[in-house]
Amino acid sequence: MININGTIPSNAVLGQHLPERSEVGIGALMPWADKLWYITYVAHKAGSGAGGGLYSMDGDMQATLHPASVVGTYANRMIHKESNQAIIGPHLIDVDGNVRTATDLINIRITATARHLTDPANKVYMLGMEGEFYEMDVNTLACTFLEDLSQTLSITPGRGEGQRHFKGMYSAHGRVVVVNNSYDECDHLGTKVFGRIAEWDGTAWTILERCQGLEVMGRDSIGTAIFATGVDRASAILKVFNPKGPRQGWQTYRLPKATHTQDHTVTTEWPRIREIESERWMMNVAGMFYELPAMQYGGHVWGVRPVSTHLRIIGDFCSWRGLLVLAGDQTPPIWDSNCYVGQPQSNLWFGKTDDLWSFGKPAGWGGPWRDTAVTAGESSDPYLMTGFEHKCLHLSVAGGGAHSFTVELDITGEGDWQPYTTLSTATGYVCHVFPDGCSAHWVRLTSASDCTATAQLVYT
Repeated sequence: MININGTIPSNAVLGQHLPERSEVGIGALMPWADKLWYITYVAHKAGSGAGGGLYSMDGDMQATLHPASVVGTYANRMIHKESNQAIIGPHLIDVDGNVRTATDLINIRITATARHLTDPANKVYMLGMEGEFYEMDVNTLACTFLEDLSQTLSITPGRGEGQRHFKGMYSAHGRVVVVNNSYDECDHLGTKVFGRIAEWDGTAWTILERCQGLEVMGRDSIGTAIFATGVDRASAILKVFNPKGPRQGWQTYRLPKATHTQDHTVTTEWPRIREIESERWMMNVAGMFYELPAMQYGGHVWGVRPVSTHLRIIGDFCSWRGLLVLAGDQTPPIWDSNCYVGQPQSNLWFGKTDDLWSFGKPAGWGGPWRDTAVTAGESSDPYLMTGFEHKCLHLSVAGGGAHSFTVELDITGEGDWQPYTTLSTATGYVCHVFPDGCSAHWVRLTSASDCTATAQLVYT
């Protein structure tokens, strides 16, 4: 068995040439029943392309395509603790490795599974990429269609205006949170925005952000927050829901982008938040890995730290048998739109968590404002500052003119904001280079007057 830098070529998953040369990404990983289970996705629905399905890998690194496997577009995974079943794609796997398939969902592009709000012992929610919202009985596999979230959340692109692309879902604290990652030129230009981060209390939906929503995840011990990520023109976004305490509710933080290669619906794919060591979380967003502490004290989020940059499409990642496993989506033909790749294929990468620090050095750009209507005296969202070597701030005001801005730093990460400097845009623009060694957990800005401002920080 040949192992090349953590990849075993003989274990690659391959798509077939006919009926269509599509793609075969690996969308979800699940350590379960003494094996590593993983499932693939073709570009559209079942039948669009062929090859792939439900695989398992044993301790000798031998991969097997399961006989119950079906081809489709799947990237969901969850353990249903009451019934002791792993849910991955339309399949349910018991602790002995027996597989059942929810046939009603085979042709749904299933992207997420979440616990049920009112009957968690017997049902789960299933989310389709086009916004199909189902509940499924984990005993009988009966599926009930609840609603079309693309209609409910007003995501109805016209011709040439992007597409519905729901990617993640998580439920806790009496709410279901979903994300839709629609983003293309109309979003960038601000003519229409189809991306969403939204929540449902069992009766009504509320849109939390109109942005390219990427991921939502949480846990129910150590820390009880819900984390949701997204991207807009200004930066990457981290939203955090605290169920109790002095900062109860949703808080918004902002993070740098490490790449523009993911600034489109179909290039973003699956930037996950996962626990990869015991109680240690890693967050992948906008081409950068971050440490993400699971706990929150006093409702504050601190300890978010950049680890590395990368250009990989990582469908999922997990720990398995002492290894870190990254699921891949290597370059596909996508109906021959890429004329240099003749056959869809992807693979897994095996290494250690610490290997992530050997990827690209943390660097990126972004900020709290980009052509943003700013109200005098209202502070911006906190923007991550820690973990980057060199930092500079570009500040401009639409229409020019002199405007004054206060720059504050949160040194401890607990909202202890201290004034750092005041900058004036005498001609409508100013650049400030932070001294070497100057850092804090978060930075924010406040304008002394109403204006339309851009504040972008470049970290190198």
